[in-house]
Amino acid sequence: MHVTKRHERQIKKVCDFIDENLDDEFSLVQLSEVAASSKYHFHRIFKSCMGISAMQYALLARMKRASFRLAFESEHSVTDIAFEAQFESLEAFSRAFSRIFGQSPSQFRNQPEWRSWHSKYEYHPPIIGESVMDVQLVDLEKKEVALIEHKGSPELIYETAAKFINWRKSTGLSPIKTSETFGIPHSDPNDTPDDEFQFDICGSHEGEVPANAYGVKSGIIPSGRCAIAIHKGGHNTIGDSVYYLYQKWLPDSGEDLRDFPCFFRYLNFVHEVDECELLTEIYLPIK
Repeated sequence: MHVTKRHERQIKKVCDFIDENLDDEFSLVQLSEVAASSKYHFHRIFKSCMGISAMQYALLARMKRASFRLAFESEHSVTDIAFEAQFESLEAFSRAFSRIFGQSPSQFRNQPEWRSWHSKYEYHPPIIGESVMDVQLVDLEKKEVALIEHKGSPELIYETAAKFINWRKSTGLSPIKTSETFGIPHSDPNDTPDDEFQFDICGSHEGEVPANAYGVKSGIIPSGRCAIAIHKGGHNTIGDSVYYLYQKWLPDSGEDLRDFPCFFRYLNFVHEVDECELLTEIYLPIK
């Protein structure tokens, strides 16, 4: 079936609706109404666009939230997470989780296989039309930070993030609630071999970082002018917003780049809000 732009818009609207209402029940009739599509054709249009059914998409969206709860919120029991994901029993949740991810919820909580996890979300909801981002220019002051270096596959960044979260919790030197959190990719993950990729995860912190078992050390984000835009939504699509700055904004701005990578400031976190509500500032250092 040929997927038209109108179909793509319909499916994106449905995906956004599901992402924003994970605690609700969904029916195909309801979702076809959201898409303004015939209920007789909606499921075929959805699958031709996404590669999975709308109900599979809803299940995977709930399981994504559940997996972040397991990995990053040890205070939530597996049973509570199962009920939040709309399973009637812990056993049913465990069976479904194991079937999808190849790990039981407790195995995932103890040692998440992030590479396998990423492979379950490699569908790409279409991005429609010419987006226009609001870009601001700022003079950034130097930031002293504590940082941990992730080296290797981008799909395993969450393992390094967990170490940084544990360092923050155990030392109290860069509290998540009151400190800024940054990510600095040293190259484009799409064009860099895994063994050459580096991504620094940083938290604001003044002074030297005491020696520790996590590999966290002192660092600096230098002062200077930056262009800033806000990306709303999952981190897996942040590349689209980054490319907008490079491909559309920069040529029209007349600005030149500084010798420091683009970087991100995370305004909220995926274990605090639904993925669709994530807000990330993208900083493009300019002269």
